[in-house]
Amino acid sequence: MPVELKMPSDDDWVPSPEDLPYQRLGGMEAAKALAEAFYDAMDAHEPELARLHELDEQGRVNRGTRERFGLFLAGWLGGPQDYTERHGHPRLRMRHGHLPVGIAMRDAWLRSMQRAMDARGITGGLRRFLDQRFAHVADFLRNVEE
Repeated sequence: MPVELKMPSDDDWVPSPEDLPYQRLGGMEAAKALAEAFYDAMDAHEPELARLHELDEQGRVNRGTRERFGLFLAGWLGGPQDYTERHGHPRLRMRHGHLPVGIAMRDAWLRSMQRAMDARGITGGLRRFLDQRFAHVADFLRNVEE
């Protein structure tokens, strides 16, 4: 059952302590749904990137990866810190350090996230905010020159 977003379709929203991205997105279920849509998009359109993850019997990014990323997104967006409580500090550069992350991988990751946000109907100020934040983090993880 799809989780509905709790936001206007077009707005000038910017985050504030009273209106965090987590709440604007729709809470935990919406963060998990975004993670699912992200990996679905990756499986369908970015197979080289998907193969860098643990896959299930059907060759799709596995359930554990999807669940961890949903928890990470929730906390990263200002929601409950369940990811940190279960898995420790995200330490994104360290966790991705064993992979050569260049421009092509960064862009494949961003395309997957853009498709996921399109699939989830994320628009307006929240979309602009997330596009900017995801681009910043994806570029931060680059560790090779291309």
